[in-house]
Amino acid sequence: MTARDSVWMHELTWPEVEEYLGGDRVAIVPIGATEQHGPAGVLGVDALVAITLAEDAAQRSGVLVAPPIWFGDSAHHSAFPGTITLRTETLTALVADVCRSLARHGFDRIILINGHKGSNLPGLVTAVRGLHERELGGVMFAVADPLHLARSAAGEIKETNEHHCGELELSHVHYRFPGMVRMDKLTDAEVDFEDVFGGFVGNDLFGPAPDGVEIMWSGAEQRAFTPSGQFSSSLGVTEEKGRRYHDHIVGRLCELIDWMRGYDGPIGRKDRG
Repeated sequence: MTARDSVWMHELTWPEVEEYLGGDRVAIVPIGATEQHGPAGVLGVDALVAITLAEDAAQRSGVLVAPPIWFGDSAHHSAFPGTITLRTETLTALVADVCRSLARHGFDRIILINGHKGSNLPGLVTAVRGLHERELGGVMFAVADPLHLARSAAGEIKETNEHHCGELELSHVHYRFPGMVRMDKLTDAEVDFEDVFGGFVGNDLFGPAPDGVEIMWSGAEQRAFTPSGQFSSSLGVTEEKGRRYHDHIVGRLCELIDWMRGYDGPIGRKDRG
């Protein structure tokens, strides 16, 4: 096996990774979660999203991917069986150690792909911002999240409000992992955001947001206001929606990789590290 046979580091030998580093320095780290995704979505939805985005972007761009991190910051789903959550500070420490290891061997363009839309971001950003400022000034970091990378396309693909367990993320998994979504369990269940959050939290991750605030809720509270765990309707799940959503995000990731490879500006310069 050579570095061209797989994009996954754990499927390569150390000489093959070293050979790769002789010509490229980009690494992708996919990070997801293991948490409830309603009656139709498997617990691994967020990890599967990060894995498939990382793999397809890497194959298209010829870069390497670190083994996926299957656990994230999921305390707000903790009342649902099967959810496994990390404390925010644990996630931060884990990601920082992974990035330190990659940087030590010469990876100086590191992209974190977050499949757990929004919720992992505090831990991920804290990890790489601290590393870049205090330890790894010569490494350029990027945190990529479908919540932001799909913003320009989501409105043309989805048919209803998109939130946790919604039609877009489940369509994505349905497209890339056929049979994984329980298609006979799709429902129109949704959270009454006005009643639960007083109009201060938006009911569409890709739609117009209110003049709002961040409101914290526990796992037990979530199970009370959405017994199924679902926040928005999943009835519109289709393979075609998943394909369009996936292809758009992968395309943007490839553009990011190309830009980071050719970047010669002030960020991540070795002489400033």
